[in-house]
Amino acid sequence: MPDAMIDTPSVGLSKAAADRVAHLRKMEGDDGLMLRLTVSGGGCSGFQYGFDFSKETAEDDHVFEYHGVPLVVDEVSLDLLAGSEVDYVEDLSGAAFVVKNPNATASCGCGSSFAI
Repeated sequence: MPDAMIDTPSVGLSKAAADRVAHLRKMEGDDGLMLRLTVSGGGCSGFQYGFDFSKETAEDDHVFEYHGVPLVVDEVSLDLLAGSEVDYVEDLSGAAFVVKNPNATASCGCGSSFAI
């Protein structure tokens, strides 16, 4: 499992997001689950964020740990996410993980896709 190096860009995880991941891991009964954040082409703004749980890492993955919770980001996605933070937000429209991405020049209304 490759670790993030000092010179490697990083992606943060807020305390609220880490708490939610810890809760979901507990519900699944598997402390080995890691939150995986990916970027793929698509969505209404060009790129879209994807969240999943993973137990495995690939050779091009970077693993960051915040508040005792691992966050996995692949090399290609990391290029688009450098300096971003994953947060967990609950509001009138629901509850979801959201990405605060300083590299995005535009995003859709739901916040799940972005443009660079």
